[in-house]
Parts: sequence; C-alpha cells; structure tokens
Amino acid sequence: MNALSEILTPARTVRHAPGISKKRLFETIAKIVCDDQHNLPYDEVLDQLIAREKLGSTGLGQGIAIPHCRVSECAQPIGTLLTLEKPIAFDAPDDQPVDLLFVLLVPTAAHQQHLDILAMVARLFNKADFCERLRAARDDRMLYDIACSATA
Repeated sequence: MNALSEILTPARTVRHAPGISKKRLFETIAKIVCDDQHNLPYDEVLDQLIAREKLGSTGLGQGIAIPHCRVSECAQPIGTLLTLEKPIAFDAPDDQPVDLLFVLLVPTAAHQQHLDILAMVARLFNKADFCERLRAARDDRMLYDIACSATA
C-alpha cells in the first residue's frame, strides 16, 4: 500500500501549474486545496503555508520542495502534488529552482503523524527515478497514478 494514495486525490494533482513566485505558487496551492476541500478556509491555508515557509525554506534541493503546515480546520492529512510550468526560486540548499512539489496539510494536533508523513514523502522524493517519472508525466492523471503507485 502507498501512503500517498491515502492523502492525495486526482483533484489535488496538477501537472504544469503556474508559478511565478513562491507567494503566487502558494496562492495557487491554496486554491487547489480549497476547491477540493470546501471546509478549509482559503485565507488560513495560504497564511499557514506562508508562515511556515518564513521559518525556513521547504526546498530540499534537486528541484524539489515539500511545503507543509498545520491547519486548524483540517480534519485529516491532505496532500497536493504539483509540477510547475517553469521552475521558480525557492531558497533550496543547492540554490536550484523548484519544479516538483508535494504539499502537506495536517490537523493542528497531528504532531507525530505530520513527522511520519513528511519522512515518508522525503524518502520517496529522494529517489531520482521516481522524480524523473513524475516530471515526465503527460497529464494530471498520469502524475497521480505515478505518485500513488510508488513505495517508500
């Protein structure tokens, strides 16, 4: 079983999302999430993503970022997977722009679950062949299927 399939949906999987800057990208992410999860307030999702990023970049390097935050209205972990039309600066440790993101939103009290999911996602995105397959996806559905078939 793949844990991504439990937190990701096709509606929150987007190939070639627009991203001009981190702020614009976070606005896009908040819209994607809130269009799919109507109980989540757009402003809170956006504010929490931005606040977490201000603590330190969630860019991992090699074009990958895993933005994550806690959201009070979030009842269970929610994932969003995106590839970008054009890579953007993300203050990653290797100074490489980011074009592949997995976004994780978790309930406020889900401390250990948050860490466990982040570790699993980081293991997956540390696999070069997995990332290559995601980047080569021809459409949103293929991107989703690749993500959900991978094992950490």
